[in-house]
Amino acid sequence: MSMIGNFVAVDEVTLKRLQESPGEISAFLYPDAGDGPARQLDVDKAWHAIHFVLNGSAWEGSGALGMSVLGGTEIGEDIGYGPARFLLAHQVTDVADALSKVSDADFHARFDAQAMDEQDIYPQVWSRDADDGRTYVFDYFVHMVNFYKEAVSRGDAMLLFIN
Repeated sequence: MSMIGNFVAVDEVTLKRLQESPGEISAFLYPDAGDGPARQLDVDKAWHAIHFVLNGSAWEGSGALGMSVLGGTEIGEDIGYGPARFLLAHQVTDVADALSKVSDADFHARFDAQAMDEQDIYPQVWSRDADDGRTYVFDYFVHMVNFYKEAVSRGDAMLLFIN
């Protein structure tokens, strides 16, 4: 079973409703009919590598970059690999600002396949083909940066989860 990183942009009204009724998180993210939330980004298995590249640590992080993938406040029950987490709209803005300061060159320079394998960064395949791994992770990073920017433009909050 794969561990897939997900981001869902939600308006403040929806987030407030989910905070008041955290038991609805699973139904909101996995509806019986339809494809799920309209504003959703799946970064596949790149989530852990993105976090590591941005923070230099497998699980720790500080500031806005630390919140970008693994941050937020837990909400609801386990929905795959732990509960979903949320970022308020102002935190989404902080994350988007911090992400925009990470240049393409910085991201590529921080990508260290050997260190990622030594730190057991999921899915522990980075040294097999570092160039392909770097491209794979960077492409998802770019999608994530754009997703955060779009969320900011709407004033959205964010749900983050691994499933």
